Amino acid sequence: MLISRYLEACEKHGVTPNLDIRNSIFKAQDASLDFVMKLNLEESTEADMMALTDMFAHLGNSDCHAVDIVYNRESTNGQLLLRVLRSIGPKLRLLDLKKAALGRDVIRDLLHRGIQCQCLDLTYSRFRRLDMIGHFPQLHTLILDFSFYITSLPEGCFRSAPYLARISMCETKVANLWTTCASLKKLPSLVELRFQSCKCCEGTGPCRSLLINEKHTLSQQIKHSGINWNTDTTPMHMDDCVSLDSEASFSSNTDSSDYDQFFSDVDSAMLFHPLHSSSEEFLADSEPESDAHYLDTMSVDVQSNYTVDMFDLSNTPTENDTMEDKVISGDVDIDHGSASLLHGAGSCSNDQRVYQPLRRSPDKVHTNPGNSTTRYQRVDFQKEDGFPHSTNMRKSLLLRYGGFLHSAPICSGKFYREFMLVNLPHLSVLDNIPISEEERENAIAVYAEHFEGSANSPHNKKNMLAALKCRETSSPVIDSSSSKVKAGMGLAGISFTRSVCALKMSSCAWPSCVPLCKERDSSSQLSRKYRPRQFEYHPSDPSLMVFGTLHGEVVVLNHESDKIVGQVQSNGSSDSILGLCWLNRDPSKLIAGADNGSLQMYDVDRMRTPNYSALSNSQFGANRLSEGYSRHRSPAVHVYEDFEQLTSVHVNSCDEYFLTSGYSRNVGLYDICTGKQLQVFSDLHQQHINVVKFAHHSPNLFATSSFDKEIKMWDLRQRVRVPIYTVKSLGGNVMVCFSRDDHYLLSSAVDNEVRQHLAVDGRLHMKYDIPPSGSTQNYTRSYYMNGRDYIISGSCEENVVRIYCARTGRHLRDLALEGRGSKASIYVQSLRGDPFRDFHFGVLAAYFHPHPKSEILKINLLSNSIHKKSSGIDSQQKLPAGMGA
Repeated sequence: MLISRYLEACEKHGVTPNLDIRNSIFKAQDASLDFVMKLNLEESTEADMMALTDMFAHLGNSDCHAVDIVYNRESTNGQLLLRVLRSIGPKLRLLDLKKAALGRDVIRDLLHRGIQCQCLDLTYSRFRRLDMIGHFPQLHTLILDFSFYITSLPEGCFRSAPYLARISMCETKVANLWTTCASLKKLPSLVELRFQSCKCCEGTGPCRSLLINEKHTLSQQIKHSGINWNTDTTPMHMDDCVSLDSEASFSSNTDSSDYDQFFSDVDSAMLFHPLHSSSEEFLADSEPESDAHYLDTMSVDVQSNYTVDMFDLSNTPTENDTMEDKVISGDVDIDHGSASLLHGAGSCSNDQRVYQPLRRSPDKVHTNPGNSTTRYQRVDFQKEDGFPHSTNMRKSLLLRYGGFLHSAPICSGKFYREFMLVNLPHLSVLDNIPISEEERENAIAVYAEHFEGSANSPHNKKNMLAALKCRETSSPVIDSSSSKVKAGMGLAGISFTRSVCALKMSSCAWPSCVPLCKERDSSSQLSRKYRPRQFEYHPSDPSLMVFGTLHGEVVVLNHESDKIVGQVQSNGSSDSILGLCWLNRDPSKLIAGADNGSLQMYDVDRMRTPNYSALSNSQFGANRLSEGYSRHRSPAVHVYEDFEQLTSVHVNSCDEYFLTSGYSRNVGLYDICTGKQLQVFSDLHQQHINVVKFAHHSPNLFATSSFDKEIKMWDLRQRVRVPIYTVKSLGGNVMVCFSRDDHYLLSSAVDNEVRQHLAVDGRLHMKYDIPPSGSTQNYTRSYYMNGRDYIISGSCEENVVRIYCARTGRHLRDLALEGRGSKASIYVQSLRGDPFRDFHFGVLAAYFHPHPKSEILKINLLSNSIHKKSSGIDSQQKLPAGMGA
């Protein structure tokens, strides 16, 4: 007997038996069914915990079938609680740690070592990283609702939870679709998932009240469509009613086909309307309705309590709410008792029994006196695009009758549900809405239209095989859909390399993220912490980049070895470096411009550096050093005339001229060789010109982007007063850039308005479907990656880098940057694609909370190893977000 063992354990530890624990044991022993012990340990002392540990040590030999533990308060000795839990062993059924403040070490021990419970409730948990790498051999339900600090599912999460079937993560901060699905794919048993919940449901299963409202909506819509209704007022039988408190539910091993069959039968019960016997005489005397009658458009009475627009997902009905659904007639056999299938449709929090009568419709009826089966006419509803979709109806009803509550940020992503359905094929219920095969097929079509598939997906296997074949035959890659050579792919060898890179990238859900210029040896003169504000890759040396800081430093860095090649203070000034540009034909020189207007050309070979090996390892440094290196020569080759409030600098393809723009409506033209300012083009725009860019191959063509919502193309050979063409945007333009082959012009306006135009005449080629944030200060910057294959885009009020296919506009993936600490706010200040490495790019990440700082991150989408280390904080100055590129 457990009670005797508990008393012995209390006597052993010299503690008075806890009355609540004794009552729980007696209650469990007196139960007529399973012997399940339910213990609330909130008021238990350390001595009680020790006694319980001794009692549970003999639990395996007792008649107790399961133990439920509830602990919902702050713990002073969490390790002792873990000892109690682990002493229960495999009989631990429910572990409720809702609102329990167990401490970081206890949570880490619980997640890293695991525990043998079946249901784990961690609602309102305070840990920041869900490292569930421990062994959870019996876990089938995990509840993480209102765990506000959880922002993502890390790599390796859920690796040892093979039977985890239900997860609830409402009101968490999870936002990234790609990493979330990559973690959840490792759960072969997962069938129910929710990141938001309907108003009436507590569990993760399908909502039963949704089915009730769905049935009534259909009845009311058919009633108002002009179809004759039975006027018999005979009370409905109890068999024709639906109860919400049924104990029936789906088992944990219910597969998708069971759900499909269940809701197919439910749809039949709701969409067929049998008559009472009292109305049969009425039909016998009436003229039969023509089939055309059932093809009429059915109107919706918005004043009815249960009538909604089935495919309008807005929460507020209007006077103009209508529904134009096609009605298809057909004869189908069902059983009169099919209404009973509605019992036990899901998990609902309402304990009150609610009955809703099934409405009857006098459609074409053929009765068979010898049995209980009647033939009825079926009414199906179709979407405007022709696909029947009952799940849209369920979503609409769910929104109208309470809507979704406690949504995580991931739910706001466009096509969130379709993305989940495609990437989690075993899922049966998402956000309390059941998934049908019909909906999953439609989701596949939506996914293929809006998302860029990976190379090893089932849809792209033929493309991969085609790339391999073309490599062997040295032929260009042909797009089977258009029978044309893919733009930007080039020769077969290049195409093969990119296909292999795409194949590798698809297996890297958590790309490598390495910060540059990390802390160095304190004895080094270069051991300071930089605050980058602008950076540029070298155009011909794959190992070099230059960055300018908020304190006026220009630093040349070997980003492969993370070694400083050289640095200089810009003209003795501490103003921010906003403009940087390498020369194209002289790889050792660059031009830097500060926001105070100063402009200088620097020679990297002359920059002072205590580390000669870093310079000699560069492509051009060894030759320069052999000619003789003077540490006393000034690194500045030319000092140009100032350009007030400078924000942008760019050199033409022949290294003859460079252009400057700033917080004005003017553009400056300079001669690189003589160091003179040749001309100032005035009033090119109505507002200040943030960025100016030369074309990569034409030395006379350049584009300007302005906050007057216009982008203009100019030619130095013509009078720079009338642009070649003007392109307009909805918001102020932050920047513009050319593709590497000058075929396209990429513009980025405020708040994620990114467009690609044909450079020849400015025609719109592609508008990328990036969701806006609603902020007028969300400055967006976009650049090309992999030549012109993809674009990368980031904004100064978001921590996400979005990657889109430049040619099709489909979404490749998102990369979320995470700051250290729960309160760290990180955003994308700027970014650049690596010109030499496919699927590599750099991000200038900035923090504005709790203390401003910035760092350059190297992102490698082909590597799955994550390395995170943030530089320190050295200033309280806020970073300027809207200036420069």
